[in-house]
Amino acid sequence: MFWQQQEAPAVGRRSSWAASAAAQARLHQLVPGGAHTYARASDQYPEGMAPVLVRGQGARVQDADGTWYVEYGMGLRSVTLGHGYQPVVDAVARAAAEGTSFSRPTLYELDAAEQLLATVPGADMVKFAKNGSDATTAALKLARAATGRDVVAICTSHPFFSVDDWFIGTTDMDAGIPGLGRELTVGFRYNDLDSLRAVLEQHDVAAVVLEAATGTAEPAPGFLEGVRALATEHGAVLVFDEMITGMRWAAGGAQAVYGVTPDLSTWGKALGNGFAVSALAGRRELMELGGLATGRPRVFLLSTTHGPETTGLAAYLAVARTYAEHDVVGTMERQGERLRRGVEEVALAAGVSDFVTVSGRPACLVFGTRDPSGTPSQAYRALFLQEMLRHGVLGQSFVISAAHTDDDVDLTVEAVARACVVYAKALDAGTTDGFLRGRPVAPALRRLAEPRRLPDLAAPDTNEVLS
Repeated sequence: MFWQQQEAPAVGRRSSWAASAAAQARLHQLVPGGAHTYARASDQYPEGMAPVLVRGQGARVQDADGTWYVEYGMGLRSVTLGHGYQPVVDAVARAAAEGTSFSRPTLYELDAAEQLLATVPGADMVKFAKNGSDATTAALKLARAATGRDVVAICTSHPFFSVDDWFIGTTDMDAGIPGLGRELTVGFRYNDLDSLRAVLEQHDVAAVVLEAATGTAEPAPGFLEGVRALATEHGAVLVFDEMITGMRWAAGGAQAVYGVTPDLSTWGKALGNGFAVSALAGRRELMELGGLATGRPRVFLLSTTHGPETTGLAAYLAVARTYAEHDVVGTMERQGERLRRGVEEVALAAGVSDFVTVSGRPACLVFGTRDPSGTPSQAYRALFLQEMLRHGVLGQSFVISAAHTDDDVDLTVEAVARACVVYAKALDAGTTDGFLRGRPVAPALRRLAEPRRLPDLAAPDTNEVLS
């Protein structure tokens, strides 16, 4: 397979998180939350079992204790070609050796713009940045400037759009955000055109913002077409968030798959196979509001020092070449479907198929964990994660990459089978007590850290050997 550069490192069966625990304790002293992304924080993993990583190769990663795991989630869905994919690494190294930031545009900016606009249907202009939040907030600025309206309508069925106030102010983590202006963000539900229609009739909406699809929800027949029609009817700018779907559903994103063209779309994650690069793309008459060919008041649009930094753009160009030369999405779909079938088979064999579930598009699978009553459970999720870690699999999901080999999938299915044995016992007992070591995991976006506490700073037992 095209991504295999060398023999994959053996996945460890040894349970030793001592060095990771020490590094995590130090991180908690130096970094709020102990990680630079809430989804990467130790409270998302079983207590004392949050690996701190030192390297990756393909679909496998090694922690500070020297143990290798098969990884899923792959950099919060940003790595589709595998860790350390050599053509991307080489392109970035060449760019870095020639200088990364200048006082004028580089040909990397021209080449990357031409490439993205040739890939994204209906987009005439693009601006690059370094993270998705900036790109999505910039889209709202354009929409507000173009329409003269302030209210934005977001799909509340989708978990995240931006770190900026207009979105985070609508979540439980709204501390530090002024109350003034929160009423300018209103919500509608996915696959529910009536809820969107009601919002558009009640408010003068500048922008309608949603993911065209997610890992767990495909658009119902006619839904996206209906969203497009309603936005046009009410004079709102339609924005597709392609952070997850871009380069994972298709090189041209979900809009290319479903055949519905937004006015603006925002991109990130897989554009650079883990390197920092994001983009805002869209119609010329909107994008040019942040340019020089406009007679209207100009939008201050993504004017950042590091937006055009060459290594991120070089990474994107190398990723785009790989997608042109190989069926990356098809590979992820095939391996994801193989993984789904394997997990469903072993869950059924263990008698837990109603409680350990797999859902979503094959290239973006998530697992579900339910308690004996059939209710989604953080405690049972923590138990499942714990047993997966003990048997060599690291991941908050089953989001796959093109680097996941048959061996990786087989090892994962074996780990799931072992986890399901323990899971079944906990279901029979009606509790995770006695099976789960430490506290349950918790949602990343929650109002209070307490009554939860920081992870135990003591090193776990390093003598436990996994069978």
